[in-house]
Amino acid sequence: MEKHYNKLLTYAYNIVGSYEDAKDLVQDVLEKYITLDKSNIRHESNFLIKSTINHAINFKTRHNKKEIFGEWLPEPVSFENADTKIIKDETVSYTMLVLLEHLNPKERAAFILKEGFDYSHSEIAELLEISPENSRQLLSRANKQLKGGKFFPQKLNIGIHIETLGKYQAALAQANIKELEHLLVSDIKLNADGGSQVQVVKGKEVGRTATATLLVYVQQQFLADKEVTFQFFNHQPAVCFWEDDKLHNCHILQLNDEGAIQEIYSIVDPEKLKNIRKLSHI
Repeated sequence: MEKHYNKLLTYAYNIVGSYEDAKDLVQDVLEKYITLDKSNIRHESNFLIKSTINHAINFKTRHNKKEIFGEWLPEPVSFENADTKIIKDETVSYTMLVLLEHLNPKERAAFILKEGFDYSHSEIAELLEISPENSRQLLSRANKQLKGGKFFPQKLNIGIHIETLGKYQAALAQANIKELEHLLVSDIKLNADGGSQVQVVKGKEVGRTATATLLVYVQQQFLADKEVTFQFFNHQPAVCFWEDDKLHNCHILQLNDEGAIQEIYSIVDPEKLKNIRKLSHI
């Protein structure tokens, strides 16, 4: 079963947006498979993929409404952590994971299978137990809601990303709202997720001046004494704030082609940060 584990985990994570939940889902699928009568199973890999996708869809349907502080955000993963078993090249960017939350679970699965893994509509239909025409409709609805968003992230320009991270953190540390505004697009969006344990100052903010002012306030009130590192999560750059070796908060950034910040995802939920370890370099 080990040979299938990473692939199944990648499928499940892309659908549910939580690494911890994805691990539990895959474990459930593999444990049930071990006890099955396999005489009528022609293709082990396809059977396990189908089981995992449907299990993930059912899970997402049951857990779609979340009572939390702020806006619900996916659990980030670092591909540099050795125990992160998902497949880097088959995992969506963090921004796409956020966008996928606007889809219902079957739309999400159809989009991931088609755009991420190049399944045909007949193959998607078989996996989801729907018709090929229904698969096409699911994908069409998904693309309309995602407004042309791509499954795979753009190639990272490490130099630009590191430079922006440095300027961003320097402006925060110096409480320089004007400099921070200079790094943000005019319609910048900020989302913050405190989970069920941490009350955030504000779950959502839009606009350059309002966002810069909020970021500086949070920095001065809650982050000024924290150690700062730069890391990458789900193909995107992030500023991490640490208390000793425990990640307290991270800001995952979405940059445009010019290196300006167009989305900020601030994660404070300790359950989503507990598996991330501090790196000595990026």
